[in-house]
Amino acid sequence: MKLLALILLLLAAPAFAVQPDEVLDDPALEARARDISEGLRCLVCRNESIDESNADLARDLRLLVRERLTEGDSDEEVVAFVVDRYGEYVLLNPTLTGSNLILWIAGPLMLLAALGIAGAYVMRRKDAPEPAAGELSEAEKARLDQIMRG
Repeated sequence: MKLLALILLLLAAPAFAVQPDEVLDDPALEARARDISEGLRCLVCRNESIDESNADLARDLRLLVRERLTEGDSDEEVVAFVVDRYGEYVLLNPTLTGSNLILWIAGPLMLLAALGIAGAYVMRRKDAPEPAAGELSEAEKARLDQIMRG
């Protein structure tokens, strides 16, 4: 039973698409490459990191990250290089600067505006006078009888 549980746990672990020929000899550089590639979006798969994706473009990006690291770039320089080449969309966690800041703030502001409008509507409806519950006029009664008879 314990063996079955262990096998199931191993199968549930995330599967990485990094091929053995991509792995760097230096474990420290490889760890840095994995950290960077976990934060970069596969442009083909959209919601997978390049570390998890089997797409050819993801493989090219993984190789590019490793190439830049072996050339001596810092992690920030590698990410900046990839962002300059592919745009900020390649980041799984976009930055909170520039136009992205507007996008991050717009959602909560819209929610607050909608709540304010809804609250004002409810308050105005609460203060509205009740509709008059008067009797029908003779003309309305005659018309209703005519409609009901068909």
